[in-house]
Amino acid sequence: MKVITVGEFKSNLAQIIEKILKGEEYVVSYGRKKKKIFKVVPYHEDEPKRRLGILKGKATVEFSRDWKMTTEEFLGS
Repeated sequence: MKVITVGEFKSNLAQIIEKILKGEEYVVSYGRKKKKIFKVVPYHEDEPKRRLGILKGKATVEFSRDWKMTTEEFLGS
């Protein structure tokens, strides 16, 4: 995976797309601190789908009426 700046991404988009089609991945960074802002990866139509409901009928969960969780707690931030 290669890290490139927004400027490099913009000016070399056609070449980067060709490399992505061949399987390469890119992380695009921004600003003086080069903060990573997004990742570009090849799209695969046949990626395995996550199976939901694997514990259906095998487990239950109950929450009390006053139970609360912040978005930060939920996301582990």
